[in-house]
Amino acid sequence: MKKLLSNILFKLIGWKVVGELPSVEKCLIISAPHTSNWDFFIGRYFAYITGIKPKYLIKSELYFWPLSVLIKWNGGIPVYRKTGKNTVGQVVERIKKADKIILGIAPEGTRKRVGKWKTGFYYIAQKANIPIVLMYMDYQKKEIGYFDMLIPSGDLQKDLIIIQDYYKDVVACRPEQYNPKIF
Repeated sequence: MKKLLSNILFKLIGWKVVGELPSVEKCLIISAPHTSNWDFFIGRYFAYITGIKPKYLIKSELYFWPLSVLIKWNGGIPVYRKTGKNTVGQVVERIKKADKIILGIAPEGTRKRVGKWKTGFYYIAQKANIPIVLMYMDYQKKEIGYFDMLIPSGDLQKDLIIIQDYYKDVVACRPEQYNPKIF
Protein backbone atom coordinates (compact mmCIF):
# COMPACT_ATOMS: atom_id res chain seq x y z
CA MET A 1 0.00 0.00 0.00
CA LYS A 2 2.84 2.41 0.90
CA LYS A 3 4.55 1.65 -2.41
CA LEU A 4 1.38 2.26 -4.42
CA LEU A 5 0.57 5.52 -2.63
CA SER A 6 4.17 6.73 -2.95
CA ASN A 7 4.18 5.95 -6.69
CA ILE A 8 0.94 7.88 -7.15
CA LEU A 9 2.26 10.81 -5.16
CA PHE A 10 5.53 10.86 -7.14
CA LYS A 11 3.56 10.91 -10.40
CA LEU A 12 1.37 13.76 -9.13
CA ILE A 13 4.31 15.91 -8.04
CA GLY A 14 6.46 15.00 -11.05
CA TRP A 15 9.32 13.15 -9.33
CA LYS A 16 11.11 10.13 -10.79
CA VAL A 17 13.34 7.40 -9.39
CA VAL A 18 16.75 6.97 -11.04
CA GLY A 19 19.09 4.00 -10.70
CA GLU A 20 19.04 0.97 -8.44
CA LEU A 21 20.55 0.20 -5.08
CA PRO A 22 23.57 -2.07 -5.53
CA SER A 23 22.94 -5.61 -4.32
CA VAL A 24 24.72 -5.66 -0.96
CA GLU A 25 23.74 -7.00 2.46
CA LYS A 26 25.00 -3.94 4.32
CA CYS A 27 25.67 -0.39 3.22
CA LEU A 28 25.65 3.20 4.32
CA ILE A 29 23.65 5.51 2.07
CA ILE A 30 24.48 9.20 2.13
CA SER A 31 21.73 11.50 0.95
CA ALA A 32 22.43 15.03 -0.17
CA PRO A 33 21.75 17.85 -0.42
CA HIS A 34 19.76 18.18 2.79
CA THR A 35 18.26 21.67 3.05
CA SER A 36 14.60 21.12 3.86
CA ASN A 37 12.23 18.99 5.92
CA TRP A 38 10.76 17.92 2.56
CA ASP A 39 13.95 15.90 1.94
CA PHE A 40 12.87 13.39 4.58
CA PHE A 41 9.45 12.86 3.01
CA ILE A 42 10.79 12.60 -0.54
CA GLY A 43 13.37 10.12 0.77
CA ARG A 44 10.75 8.03 2.60
CA TYR A 45 8.51 7.84 -0.49
CA PHE A 46 11.59 6.81 -2.48
CA ALA A 47 12.31 4.03 0.05
CA TYR A 48 8.72 2.78 -0.17
CA ILE A 49 8.85 2.80 -3.99
CA THR A 50 12.18 0.97 -4.16
CA GLY A 51 11.34 -1.43 -1.33
CA ILE A 52 14.31 -0.58 0.88
CA LYS A 53 13.95 -0.31 4.65
CA PRO A 54 16.72 2.02 5.76
CA LYS A 55 17.61 2.85 9.32
CA TYR A 56 18.56 6.44 9.97
CA LEU A 57 20.12 8.47 12.73
CA ILE A 58 17.99 11.18 14.31
CA LYS A 59 18.78 13.61 17.09
CA SER A 60 17.47 12.38 20.43
CA GLU A 61 15.68 15.68 21.05
CA LEU A 62 13.03 14.46 18.58
CA TYR A 63 12.79 11.10 20.30
CA PHE A 64 9.91 11.69 22.74
CA TRP A 65 6.53 10.00 23.14
CA PRO A 66 4.43 9.72 21.00
CA LEU A 67 6.76 10.80 18.18
CA SER A 68 9.39 8.27 19.30
CA VAL A 69 7.01 5.39 18.49
CA LEU A 70 6.59 6.61 14.91
CA ILE A 71 10.32 7.30 14.50
CA LYS A 72 11.31 3.84 15.76
CA TRP A 73 8.67 2.13 13.60
CA ASN A 74 9.99 4.09 10.61
CA GLY A 75 13.65 3.07 11.15
CA GLY A 76 14.94 5.90 13.33
CA ILE A 77 17.85 5.39 15.70
CA PRO A 78 18.25 8.13 18.32
CA VAL A 79 21.65 9.81 18.62
CA TYR A 80 22.45 11.25 22.03
CA ARG A 81 24.89 13.97 21.04
CA LYS A 82 25.31 15.54 24.48
CA THR A 83 26.48 12.41 26.31
CA GLY A 84 30.01 12.49 24.89
CA LYS A 85 29.75 8.84 23.82
CA ASN A 86 31.52 7.64 20.69
CA THR A 87 28.63 7.73 18.18
CA VAL A 88 30.73 6.27 15.36
CA GLY A 89 31.73 3.31 17.53
CA GLN A 90 28.16 2.68 18.67
CA VAL A 91 26.87 2.70 15.09
CA VAL A 92 29.71 0.47 13.85
CA GLU A 93 28.89 -2.12 16.53
CA ARG A 94 25.22 -2.06 15.54
CA ILE A 95 26.16 -2.62 11.88
CA LYS A 96 28.56 -5.46 12.69
CA LYS A 97 25.87 -7.26 14.73
CA ALA A 98 23.26 -7.00 11.97
CA ASP A 99 22.91 -9.62 9.23
CA LYS A 100 21.52 -6.97 6.89
CA ILE A 101 21.34 -3.22 7.32
CA ILE A 102 20.95 -0.13 5.21
CA LEU A 103 21.86 2.98 7.17
CA GLY A 104 20.88 6.35 5.70
CA ILE A 105 22.76 9.49 6.72
CA ALA A 106 22.54 13.13 5.67
CA PRO A 107 26.23 14.03 5.98
CA GLU A 108 25.57 17.76 6.21
CA GLY A 109 24.05 17.00 9.62
CA THR A 110 21.54 19.85 9.40
CA ARG A 111 19.27 21.65 6.96
CA LYS A 112 21.25 24.88 7.40
CA ARG A 113 24.18 25.84 5.20
CA VAL A 114 27.39 24.25 6.43
CA GLY A 115 31.02 24.99 5.66
CA LYS A 116 31.74 21.29 5.22
CA TRP A 117 30.12 17.90 5.69
CA LYS A 118 30.49 15.93 8.88
CA THR A 119 32.80 12.96 8.26
CA GLY A 120 31.30 10.45 10.69
CA PHE A 121 29.55 8.67 7.81
CA TYR A 122 32.93 7.96 6.23
CA TYR A 123 34.46 6.56 9.41
CA ILE A 124 31.37 4.45 10.10
CA ALA A 125 31.58 2.86 6.65
CA GLN A 126 35.35 2.41 6.87
CA LYS A 127 35.33 0.84 10.36
CA ALA A 128 32.29 -1.36 9.60
CA ASN A 129 33.86 -2.36 6.28
CA ILE A 130 30.76 -1.48 4.24
CA PRO A 131 30.32 0.53 1.04
CA ILE A 132 29.00 4.08 0.85
CA VAL A 133 26.13 4.44 -1.62
CA LEU A 134 25.79 7.95 -3.02
CA MET A 135 22.10 8.96 -3.14
CA TYR A 136 20.88 12.33 -4.31
CA MET A 137 17.74 14.45 -4.52
CA ASP A 138 17.73 16.98 -7.34
CA TYR A 139 14.81 19.38 -6.99
CA GLN A 140 15.40 21.02 -10.37
CA LYS A 141 15.26 17.72 -12.29
CA LYS A 142 12.81 16.24 -9.75
CA GLU A 143 14.97 13.13 -9.56
CA ILE A 144 15.97 10.96 -6.66
CA GLY A 145 18.33 8.07 -7.02
CA TYR A 146 21.82 6.71 -6.77
CA PHE A 147 25.01 7.96 -8.37
CA ASP A 148 27.39 5.19 -7.45
CA MET A 149 28.88 3.09 -4.67
CA LEU A 150 32.23 3.91 -3.05
CA ILE A 151 34.41 1.61 -0.98
CA PRO A 152 36.30 3.82 1.50
CA SER A 153 39.98 3.74 0.58
CA GLY A 154 41.19 5.09 3.91
CA ASP A 155 42.28 8.32 2.24
CA LEU A 156 39.52 10.64 3.49
CA GLN A 157 40.52 13.66 1.40
CA LYS A 158 40.81 11.67 -1.84
CA ASP A 159 37.45 9.97 -1.28
CA LEU A 160 35.71 13.24 -0.33
CA ILE A 161 36.95 14.82 -3.57
CA ILE A 162 35.38 11.92 -5.50
CA ILE A 163 32.11 12.30 -3.57
CA GLN A 164 32.11 16.09 -3.95
CA ASP A 165 32.42 15.75 -7.72
CA TYR A 166 29.24 13.67 -7.86
CA TYR A 167 27.20 16.24 -5.91
CA LYS A 168 28.55 19.48 -7.41
CA ASP A 169 25.65 20.06 -9.84
CA VAL A 170 22.75 18.73 -7.74
CA VAL A 171 20.11 21.38 -7.01
CA ALA A 172 18.78 21.42 -3.44
CA CYS A 173 15.25 22.31 -2.35
CA ARG A 174 16.75 25.49 -0.91
CA PRO A 175 19.85 26.08 -3.08
CA GLU A 176 21.09 28.96 -0.95
CA GLN A 177 21.38 26.53 1.98
CA TYR A 178 23.58 24.02 0.10
CA ASN A 179 27.34 24.25 -0.05
CA PRO A 180 28.61 21.85 -2.77
CA LYS A 181 32.14 22.10 -1.33
CA ILE A 182 31.93 19.31 1.18
CA PHE A 183 35.34 19.50 2.85
